[in-house]
Amino acid sequence: MLKRPHYIGLGVVVLLTLTILNLPSAARSRLKQSVGSVFLPLFGLANAGHAAIGRVSDSTATHGQLVTENQALRRENQELRLQIDHSKEVERENSRLRQLLGWQQQRSWKLKLANVVLREPANWWRTVQIDLGSRDGIKLNMPVLSTEGLVGRVSAVSLTQSQVVLLGDANCKVAALVQNETRLAGVVGPYGPIDGSLVSMTYLPPNANVKPGQNVVTSGNGGIFPKEILIGKIVDAHPAEFGLSTEARVKLAADLNSLEEVFVLMDK
Repeated sequence: MLKRPHYIGLGVVVLLTLTILNLPSAARSRLKQSVGSVFLPLFGLANAGHAAIGRVSDSTATHGQLVTENQALRRENQELRLQIDHSKEVERENSRLRQLLGWQQQRSWKLKLANVVLREPANWWRTVQIDLGSRDGIKLNMPVLSTEGLVGRVSAVSLTQSQVVLLGDANCKVAALVQNETRLAGVVGPYGPIDGSLVSMTYLPPNANVKPGQNVVTSGNGGIFPKEILIGKIVDAHPAEFGLSTEARVKLAADLNSLEEVFVLMDK
């Protein structure tokens, strides 16, 4: 059962409906515009709310996609950097090998290129292993050099690898001479364990006229090393053996600490 206020409200609604229907068409049109101007902003606000919610949802989805894409781009960037670094290393190696080949072709010696594959842990600075052995024609005491100068000699040979004893080791002494007007001869041997780039030149005559910067080369004596292979440069000299001889320090031309490839001087 409807209560009295409900009947009154229903009557008012019916009366208003009948009144609106009996209005002239122009009046009805103006009434619709007035009512629309009141409710349209509310509809617009509701639509804007729905659009904002949609944008927030889209934004949340887009953020997740951006994070995933960003991680993928970072991985791709790291991979590209590794590829670039590898390409640069390959380019440097190719350039170095081209220089070695050109240097080899300019020499009249019969040289065979070898890679340094190992350094002896017990004697890190004084011996290395190369990837050539007896099957490649390598023999004991063959001279080993780099593009900068003399490196050492072959001290042991297996089928596929050989050991090279380097300058500065007590087992690698070289008959040498100073390239000056006097051509003084001596023996290049170890200097000390502190600086592997230095060797000593002993048995020079008393009051030997040697000066810093003068080249020291192989003399060809001794039957192992050919003549005129660069060993290094004089650093300084001082009397030795109670003044009976002169000893000089020599800075090696070849950097023995960073050998990667070397040449073995083969028999002709």
